[in-house]
Amino acid sequence: MSRARSIWNGTLAFGEVAIPVKLFSATQDRRIHFKEVRLKDGCRIEHRLVGADSGREVRRASTLKAYETSSGKQVLLSDEEIGAARGPRPKVIELEHFVAAEQIDPVFYDRPYVVGVQEGGERAYRVLLAALEKAEKVGIGRFVLRTREQLVALRPRGGALILHTMRFADEVVDRSDLRVPALRRAPTPKEIEMAQALVDTLATDWRPSRFKDRYTADVMRLIRRKAKGEEIELPPEQEPEAPDDLAAALEASLDGRHGGRRRRSTAGGGRRRRARARR
Repeated sequence: MSRARSIWNGTLAFGEVAIPVKLFSATQDRRIHFKEVRLKDGCRIEHRLVGADSGREVRRASTLKAYETSSGKQVLLSDEEIGAARGPRPKVIELEHFVAAEQIDPVFYDRPYVVGVQEGGERAYRVLLAALEKAEKVGIGRFVLRTREQLVALRPRGGALILHTMRFADEVVDRSDLRVPALRRAPTPKEIEMAQALVDTLATDWRPSRFKDRYTADVMRLIRRKAKGEEIELPPEQEPEAPDDLAAALEASLDGRHGGRRRRSTAGGGRRRRARARR
C-alpha cells in the first residue's frame, strides 16, 4: 500500500511561534463508486460542459465563475480573483484561542486531518502537543483550504495533533427554524426507570472496530451475485411501528435482554457442569 500524500503544506502559527506542517486526511473513502451507463447497451456516459444557448461543448479553460446579485446582475470572477480574497497569508493556520474541549458541541465538527511536522518544526510541534495534552484544551483558528476559509479545532490524539475543520455558527441550523413536533406529554417515572435500565443493559466500552459497514458489504455481495448471472429478488421494505404502549415495549425489551443473559448463563453453567463431570 502506498503512503498517503499530504493534501496541504503550510505553517501552523500561535503567538510568535511558527511550525511548518503538512496536513494528511485522517479518513479514507470506502464508498462503492459506480459508473453511469446507458440503459439499453451499457455504454459509458460522460458529463461535459455545454452552453445552455447552443448545446455545444465548452472547454474548461474558457470558463469563468459567475455570481448573481439580488438585483439580477451577473458578476464574473476568475479563479485568480477569487484566490486573491484569501489575503496575504493563505498558507498559514492561525490559532486565535484555546478552549476546553467539552465546550464544543460535536455538531460543529466536520472533517479530521492529521497534522504532520516538516523539517525544522519538530521541537515546537512537540511543545504545542504537550501543552495541549496537559491543559486539556483545543486550539481554535482558521485558514484557507482550497476555495474557502475554514474554522478549525486543533487537538491532541494518540501522540499527534489532529485538525478538524468546523462549521461556522451560521451553518448550524437553529432548532427553532425546524418544523419539529413539540414534546408535549412528559414521560412517567416508571418509563424513565425502564428506559434507563435498558440503556444500562446495552452499555459497553467504545470499540470502533466492532462496527462494520454492513450496507457496503451487502451491496458487494449483491454485485458478486449479479456478476454470476443470478436474478435478484427485492425484499419488501419493513418499517418499524411506534408502540401503542411504550411501557409494555420497554418491559418486553428488558425481558428480551435479561432472557438472553439467562440463556447464556445457563449454557455456560451446563458447560461447566459437564467439564466437572468429565474430571
